[in-house]
Amino acid sequence: MMKLKVGNASVKVRFRKFLGGSVLKGTVFNRWDGVDTHLSVESDAPPDKLVHLIRNAKAGCFAEGLIEQKVPLNSTIEVNGKPFTL
Repeated sequence: MMKLKVGNASVKVRFRKFLGGSVLKGTVFNRWDGVDTHLSVESDAPPDKLVHLIRNAKAGCFAEGLIEQKVPLNSTIEVNGKPFTL
């Protein structure tokens, strides 16, 4: 564990996406334009220690990992308790 004094830390995440089409026409779609993160940290720790801390935090971030990596999606459907195929 890193022993750094951090007074305050916060993260803001903004999802930039577009949802369009028509439910009635069956043309619903979504488009992702990006995801923005902003990390704010208050600390008197040396910059090299903060670099190490922040790199570790970003490497362990589930949201950033999901966006940066190609992640397989396994999707199943069930209707009335039985498998359903589209």
